[in-house]
Amino acid sequence: MINKIVAIQGNHPSKLNPLTDTSIFLANEIQKKNYKIFYYEPKNISIINSKVIAKGFFVKFNYNKKNICKILRKQKLDLLKCKFILIRQDPPFNLEYISTTYMLDTINDKVKIINNPTSIRNISEKFYSAKYQKFMPNTIFSQNLNEIKNFFKANKKVILKPVHSFGGNDIYLFSKFNFKSIQKLLKKHGFMMCQKFLPKISNGDKRVFIINGKISGAISRVPKKGSFLSNMSKGGKAINTILTISEKKISKKIASDLKKENIFFAGIDFIDQKLNGDINVTSPTGLKTLYDLSKINLAKTFWKELKA
Repeated sequence: MINKIVAIQGNHPSKLNPLTDTSIFLANEIQKKNYKIFYYEPKNISIINSKVIAKGFFVKFNYNKKNICKILRKQKLDLLKCKFILIRQDPPFNLEYISTTYMLDTINDKVKIINNPTSIRNISEKFYSAKYQKFMPNTIFSQNLNEIKNFFKANKKVILKPVHSFGGNDIYLFSKFNFKSIQKLLKKHGFMMCQKFLPKISNGDKRVFIINGKISGAISRVPKKGSFLSNMSKGGKAINTILTISEKKISKKIASDLKKENIFFAGIDFIDQKLNGDINVTSPTGLKTLYDLSKINLAKTFWKELKA
């Protein structure tokens, strides 16, 4: 009999915003079915005597209490004792990230891991979108200054994003090619995603939630005044939205492809009906926000589709 334990590999709970965090929202829902929640950070996973061991703590979440997260006990846990493991840390996609996926690969056939560690290692959140460029604004992936300069000539206003960053961090808007600044960015980040700026971002973007190959819901996020970043961590405001025929068609195609790639839960973003090129497969966010806006509970859908 497998223990009713859900392990969450994530950022330390003290770094989460409990009122909006999707990991807590998912954990809170599965607790109702008498599952215990074990929480650990990526740095605290090891392979010892051929077992994948994590040092962490059992926690209880309760939205009705002031202190939403209560630590019950600290413990080392053999992750084979879990029914499910959720990989929920923020990228960046770095060597620690890659190493944890290799470790979890060793038990991938015995425990249900969401998202599949092999798949998230193979699917770069930005590079994966290269196959969907016909649905995107003009975009190149490069660290070559001449290629980027040519792209500026053709597109004027350009957004630059490091390909392995996340959450609206290190995103820059340039109105013209600035050799020194861009050279500095390339030195720091390596490959960049360069994209034609879409001024309609001021009306917001749309985040589409994909669960088990199906479009499950969407919210819109409007940047604060004077900003071009819609991420809620950067001050964006969430509102209800509906998808256009075009957005549904593109989302359906990507949802189907992700299911074939063994990705169970993902978030994709649109600006002005164009895919913006972030295919969020590590730690998609926004489920609690959707619930607060509309009372649609996709945490229930998530666990139902997983047959928990």
